[in-house]
This record gives sequence, C-alpha cells and structure tokens, in this order.
Amino acid sequence: MTDQTPPASTDVLSAPTAGRVSEEAVWEVLRGVIDPELGSDIVELGMAKGVRIEPDGTVHVTIALTTSGCPLRAEIQRNVRTRVGALAGVTHVKLDWTELDQAGKAAAMERARRNIAERAEQTAVPSSTKVVMVASGKGGVGKSSVTVNLGAALADMGFTVGIMDADIWGYSVPRMVGLDGRMHAEEQPPEPDGAAAGDKRARIIPNEIPVGDGRLKVVSMGFLVEDEGSALMWRGLVLNRAVQHFLEDVDWEGVDYLLIDMPPGTGDVQMGLAKLLPRAEMLIVTTPSLTAQKVAIRVVDMGRKNFLHIAGVVENMSAYVDDTGREHRLFGTGGGDRLAEDAGVPLLARIPIEAAVAHGGDHGRPVALADGPAADAFRALARRIVEDVIQPTDMSGCSSRMLDAVQAALDEADSGPVATRAPS
Repeated sequence: MTDQTPPASTDVLSAPTAGRVSEEAVWEVLRGVIDPELGSDIVELGMAKGVRIEPDGTVHVTIALTTSGCPLRAEIQRNVRTRVGALAGVTHVKLDWTELDQAGKAAAMERARRNIAERAEQTAVPSSTKVVMVASGKGGVGKSSVTVNLGAALADMGFTVGIMDADIWGYSVPRMVGLDGRMHAEEQPPEPDGAAAGDKRARIIPNEIPVGDGRLKVVSMGFLVEDEGSALMWRGLVLNRAVQHFLEDVDWEGVDYLLIDMPPGTGDVQMGLAKLLPRAEMLIVTTPSLTAQKVAIRVVDMGRKNFLHIAGVVENMSAYVDDTGREHRLFGTGGGDRLAEDAGVPLLARIPIEAAVAHGGDHGRPVALADGPAADAFRALARRIVEDVIQPTDMSGCSSRMLDAVQAALDEADSGPVATRAPS
C-alpha cells in the first residue's frame, strides 16, 4: 500500500455513501490515536501511511512505527481497532505494519518537539498517563462513588492515581477520600525550549494520600472554596475554564491513571474535556433502571462524536443482598446489560447496593479498601481495567527510552577509566 496524503481535518465528517464508511471518516478518527511516546496523533506524525476500504466494509490501515520492536505497538493497535471499528459501516479492521525510515523518524521527532514548544503539551497530563473519564447521563447514579472507589482500588494495587473532580458544581470527592485543606502552588523551572532563562512557572500541587502500595492525588474545587457548603453559581464558560486550569496548571507528573469525575450530562464541560483529552477513555456509569440506561446512551453518543473510546459500562446499585443471601433488585434490572449491548461495549462490573459504600463515602474511607460484596466488586473492576481494558503504559524498550539508556551508559563510560585496547 502506497503512502496517502490524509485529507485536511474537518469538524464534520463526510457521510459515507449508501451506508459505506468514507476514507475521510477513517482518517478523522485516526487523528484521535495518540502515540504515547511522542504525545501527538499518528496522522500528524506521519505514522498513518494509508487507508483502503473494501466493498464489504473491511478497512485496511497501514501504520509505520518509529521502531518495530516497541511494546507500544499493542496500544496503538488497540486504539486503531476500537476507533475505526466503531464507525458505522465498518465490518473488519486489518492493520499492516511497517517502520519509518530515518527521514520519517526525524520528521516525526521534529513534529513532536515543535508541538511541545507551540502548545506546551496543551495539558500537563503526561502522554503515558491513562486518562479515564467516568461519566453518566444523569446525577444520582453513584458516578463519584465509582470514581473514588476505582481510584482507591487501583492505588491499592500499587499505582499512582490522580482523581480530578470535574463536577465543579457538585464537588464531593474531597469528603469521599477523607482529604481537606487548600491546594498550594510551587514554582518549577521552565522547560528547556520554553520560557526565557530564569523564568519559572507555577504548578498546582494536588492533595495526596498513600493508599496501599500506591498513592491518590486529588484535585477538586472543594479544596479552593471557603467551606463545603459554598455554592458556585458559575456559567458554562467559567466552569470550562476552571476545568482547563486543572489540566494545564496541575502537576500530574508520575500519575499512572487519571480518573476524571465528570459532571452528569453532555454540556460545555464534557465537550471541552473531550477536545483537550483526545486520547481519553470513557467509563459509563448507570443503574439497572431503564430510565437511567436511556439517558446514559446519550453520553456514549457524545463521546463517540468526539472520537473518544468507550471502554465499557459499570452498573451501580445492582442489587441489595440481605443477611440470608437473598437479592433484592430495588432499582430494577437489566439497565447495564441493555446499555452495554446498545453501545457495543462490555459490561465491566455490577456494584451491589451496600450500606458500607455510603458510610465509607461520608467518612472518607472508600469501601474498596474494606471487605464485603461492594469491595470485592470494585477490586475486580480495577483488576479488569489493568489486565484487560485500559492497561498501563509500559514505555520501557521504546525508542526514546532506549536512547536514554544508551546515553546513560555513555555517561557512565565517560566517568570511568579509559579502556586500553589489547594489541591485535
């Protein structure tokens, strides 16, 4: 397959003819596939080399990697398959792999460096961080509870987990994790290619606590207001700017997973976050009721229109199990299954109703760190996220990391005695 020139990016995808997906639509979703090492999309980096569509809906995509042995190939493969495969009219996705030549690698690295200089990475979230938007169609389904307990379970596994409370009006995360106090800012040295010499930039430091073998780093409007009862009467543009500050000005360095507790619905904040974080995954929270499921499908639609990957569905408040082991389905049945089927994604977990969930949230002790049916369900969800659905990024062995290792070896050799070559 020969190299193709991708069409210019447009806000509206051209409609496929007679139900067939268009090449323009495929190129557009490929712009949402981010190389985790270089931090830019594979179209802009010149790594997406060609698209071919067969009459039966099979889409062939040719990808050129910076190095064929890079373990990030599997992550790029998953992202291409899920994003292209979600387009209407696509029946199969087949990938052909090649490697960039020296000129292509140099151009890709130059493009990545230029992006960093031009937009300062747009956000302060490292490209290796897995971003998960925890979303719901309506309030009251336990979205914040799922965010906090999933974060605690991931941290207990040894990960550094960030929680960003993007529900600015309805912030609740600080109480649920047992944190209070104001966030503070620290001055940090500028990037090498950034500000003028001597300039410093301030970064907000998240409030954090150790959890198991890992850590939770939390950012919330609750750490900035005078007290928990303060009402924020802000309009959409101000809310969007506040969330943007959380992404641009907070020190998220070293975070493995960043969980974003989204406001319910599909408003300004949700659309703004989708544009700022094109590589994010979405986790949709619903309850077993038909009403919640019908509202939640709108969030799936919003995510896909912004080319976000829908990782799966979590059904919260599934059932109450009494002391005799009998289940009581207080909020109906089947909502999670129906939503997952309609969205074409897996149902990742059913979280049972348990008094300990609310008690733990009220007292800053996430139930995921205790015992019981809900704790078991949250821990199982965390394991499935890590092992199957949103695996952590391992960048060891990739080109930039190998160069770092080579440079370290050379530096060590420079600092040691000079070896004398034996005569031949």
